[in-house]
Amino acid sequence: MAWFRRRKQSSGAPGGRPANRADLDHLEEFVRSRRGVEAFIEPRTTVTETTVMLIAFDGEWTRRRVDGPDIARRFAHKMAIPIYDVALVGYPQRMRDFNERRKRADRADRG
Repeated sequence: MAWFRRRKQSSGAPGGRPANRADLDHLEEFVRSRRGVEAFIEPRTTVTETTVMLIAFDGEWTRRRVDGPDIARRFAHKMAIPIYDVALVGYPQRMRDFNERRKRADRADRG
């Protein structure tokens, strides 16, 4: 059975691909196009590399891979936004509220 065969990862990175310039471009655009954005560093896991989650004032969020916590901190400094370690502070309530509003809207759209 092929179900249990292991695949080799081409990049050596968890999740199959390293961060790239398009990831940083997306993060920069998110910061430029929203108000009150804060960054949250998410540590590397067995599944993904280090990621940074950006959360706007209304709870809208996005997440992309970065090449380590130092890159995330440099990005936040460059963009002049606060950055936090999610393992220490957790996620803000406004993000959970945004996700709940989005779920309700999706359910209403479906009927």
